[in-house]
Amino acid sequence: MRIQHWQDVASLLLGVWLVLSPLALDFAGAAVWITVALGLCVVLFAVEAFVVPSYLEEWGEILLGLALVLAPWTVGYESTSATVNSVLSGLLVIAFAVWELITDRDFTTWWHDRWHHRAN
Repeated sequence: MRIQHWQDVASLLLGVWLVLSPLALDFAGAAVWITVALGLCVVLFAVEAFVVPSYLEEWGEILLGLALVLAPWTVGYESTSATVNSVLSGLLVIAFAVWELITDRDFTTWWHDRWHHRAN
């Protein structure tokens, strides 16, 4: 297990925060279960990045971040703290994933070869 990108560690810590945040911020209802479930998924993707490094988990994290951003309105969170937590955490998950994709040498090489050398 090797850490290649600091963004994976940040995502792991953010996932742990998401799992613990319902207790820390004291919100209830569907917001608790959705936040915990999405937080566990963020943790899972971050750990997967340590075990099998590839750029594919970043796309999964982008989708999880999008789910976190949209969840307060699609589910109807009752608590303002749950909404703010979900949206800010989702934006951070997306930012870390995109940042890693932009700075990952393997992904940028693949992207360049795939989309910029079609004429060859």
